[in-house]
Amino acid sequence: MFRLVISEKTKDPFADSLEILGSYNPHTKDLQVKADRIKHWVKQGAGMSDTVTNLLIDHKIIEGKKTTASKITKKRTEKMDKKAAETKKAADDAKAKAEAASQATAEAAAVPAEEVKEEVKTEEEPQA
Repeated sequence: MFRLVISEKTKDPFADSLEILGSYNPHTKDLQVKADRIKHWVKQGAGMSDTVTNLLIDHKIIEGKKTTASKITKKRTEKMDKKAAETKKAADDAKAKAEAASQATAEAAAVPAEEVKEEVKTEEEPQA
């Protein structure tokens, strides 16, 4: 169970808060808030964490776009880019192999057709 509270930035987060705005139970997804007080504090310029913002947007208490609640580190970004490059390379290799196979099949199909035409012509010439 989490509480939604308003407190001053300069004070200890575990100290007394100015006002309790509501609570959220993540197990039951139950959100109990004072919507009018939240809107009041937002108009006064109070800032919210990304998680609280997304939670209030989900329950249509405030309007706006969701924000990213977690940050991706540089190391993780590099790892993801490297994996994406490997996946792209593998896809390009598979595409090249498929094109080569289709060209080989097309060439193989073209050769017997020419041989059949030649055989037909040779049979007609002796009969004439």
